[in-house]
Amino acid sequence: MEIKTSRLILRPMSMEYLESTHKYASDLENTRYMLFLPNNTLEETIGYLRDAEEEWKKEEPEYYEYALIKDGAHIGAVGLYLDEKRETAEFGWILDKDYWGQGYTFEAASALRDYAARELGIRHFVAQCDSENRGSYRVMEKLGMKNTGCTGGRRNKASEEERKELTYELWMDEI
Repeated sequence: MEIKTSRLILRPMSMEYLESTHKYASDLENTRYMLFLPNNTLEETIGYLRDAEEEWKKEEPEYYEYALIKDGAHIGAVGLYLDEKRETAEFGWILDKDYWGQGYTFEAASALRDYAARELGIRHFVAQCDSENRGSYRVMEKLGMKNTGCTGGRRNKASEEERKELTYELWMDEI
């Protein structure tokens, strides 16, 4: 289930990546726009990785979590979460802040999008982010996704304030 790009290898997420996952998943700057992060304890990160490992064991996983590997180092994650009919998939990603601004998230997400369209028959992709998360919505736009909504009511885990959430969508027939 590996996916290779020109600079990255996407491998199924596992406990092998505990230390590196906890590094970026517990960092406040790295996770400031995330709904379910930061992880406050190592146990939270262990739970996430155990769940991901169990999901990979299923014949038809409900979601696909990949570790991003650059020159042997684990630098982030990208995932797809399928709806019940396995027709629509929602993207999620996070990248260690030491690697921001170098195009790795776009590279990984586009490879996963292409894999999901080709191998899983996914035709519709969705992604959401905090309205101030410029890096994330720029990746969505580069993927060919279009902004289809802006709603209130988003509350990021490390914040008490209510935020706006952007929704982007892509129909494979449009690209």
